[in-house]
Amino acid sequence: MMQGMKKLNINIIQASILLFMLVLINSLMTSEIQVVYAKGDDDAGFSTIYHVYLDDEYLGAVKDQSLVEQHIADRIEAKNRADDTYTYGNDQELLLIPERVFSENVNIDQVLDRLDQELVIDVQATTLKFGDKTLGHFASKKDAEKAIFKYKSLYVDKEDLENLSDSKVKDAEPEMGESIVLDVELSEEASFSKSIVPEDDLLSVKEAMKKLEKGTLEELTHEVKQGDSLYSIALEYDLTEDKLLEINEDLEVDDLLQIGQELNVTDYVPFVDVIVYEEELKKEKIKFEKKVEKSDKLYRGETKKKQKGRNGKTKVHLGIKKVNGKTVEEEVLDEEVLKEVQDEIIIEGTKVISSKGTGDFAWPAVDGIISSNYGPRWGSRHKGIDIARPSNRKILAADNGTVEAVSYNENGYGNYIIINHNNGYKTLYGHLSSTSVSVGQTVPQGTKIGVMGTTGRSTGIHLHFEVIKNGANIDPLDVLN
Repeated sequence: MMQGMKKLNINIIQASILLFMLVLINSLMTSEIQVVYAKGDDDAGFSTIYHVYLDDEYLGAVKDQSLVEQHIADRIEAKNRADDTYTYGNDQELLLIPERVFSENVNIDQVLDRLDQELVIDVQATTLKFGDKTLGHFASKKDAEKAIFKYKSLYVDKEDLENLSDSKVKDAEPEMGESIVLDVELSEEASFSKSIVPEDDLLSVKEAMKKLEKGTLEELTHEVKQGDSLYSIALEYDLTEDKLLEINEDLEVDDLLQIGQELNVTDYVPFVDVIVYEEELKKEKIKFEKKVEKSDKLYRGETKKKQKGRNGKTKVHLGIKKVNGKTVEEEVLDEEVLKEVQDEIIIEGTKVISSKGTGDFAWPAVDGIISSNYGPRWGSRHKGIDIARPSNRKILAADNGTVEAVSYNENGYGNYIIINHNNGYKTLYGHLSSTSVSVGQTVPQGTKIGVMGTTGRSTGIHLHFEVIKNGANIDPLDVLN
């Protein structure tokens, strides 16, 4: 009879445990101390005990389950009284599985001693995530929010961030020369959740900032471009050449990189992007364009300004999007022209310059008088005429021709130019202070070739002008108009 009773008791216990386990599976809850129990048959002679499990660790059996729950609560309260730095809690799974028994074989003191050994009391924290990426755990939600604020303030003035809660800011328009921040958001939504973590796992605001600024290491692909080498690619992504070869197993150190070839690389990318929306009102200069008109009234190579260029001015209202401090989009919301632009117009000559002279020689200076004639002078023969006292000191080509010489003679002409008119005539221009043509250049009649001066052997500022016909000097006055 006793053996039958024992078997019956064992079957009841097994059935009770099975029933209670099913109840347990369907009743698990997160973030709370979980207590599971089941009802047994209220048979006469039976009493109920509770098997205590902490994170699947069996601690023993108790008669009164409330003593276990209260003990945990007391331990947490004592920890909070002893240390007010943080708020403490426990997130271990507590299971109290009831069993109907004839004999109560329990030891509450032993269970509580085991509970003290296994119980872990940690900090009640706030976990901050951006999208599906966890940044870390903070002692409070306030600290997590402070970290976000400080990260945003890397790219936005603190005052602007603080003012964003004011609806008037979002409706404001910028003054001239001013930009205003309308909104700041993160590329991933920030979410906060409660958690219980060891104190060592807590993240300070300063540590969070370092983590946010550094970013997170991600695998990327680099497309080879002109001029790339293993060294330059490794340097760009803060890698060594050995590391680059390691993560590209099919790549050898002597391989020739091909443009468009893709290599695996790793790089730090922002943990989350700070996106700033601004509006700006500013004046912008409209630069005038240089336009050219052709004219056959000017020689090729000659130019004349027909219209002076003048910059315009416009008032521009811009919408700006910045990501991590860099402008990625600009949209013109409104534009008003304050001053019209006026393009510069230059007339360019198309008339072909003939290197052959006309035979009609023009006066080679701007006005002036003859201060010394051709012929005998001071016991020698003066090969040309001297022209002095012009209205300005420009020296002009007497006829079309090709510049044959641009040179200097210290004891004679000083700076001088010879033009070959390719018709048997040449002209020489001496004592110039400067020259503005070069050998081989074709010049039309009347072109400025230099400036009157007193270089070489000279008694004062004047032009020494010679005309040479078929290799012999003649009196310039015989051909000058």
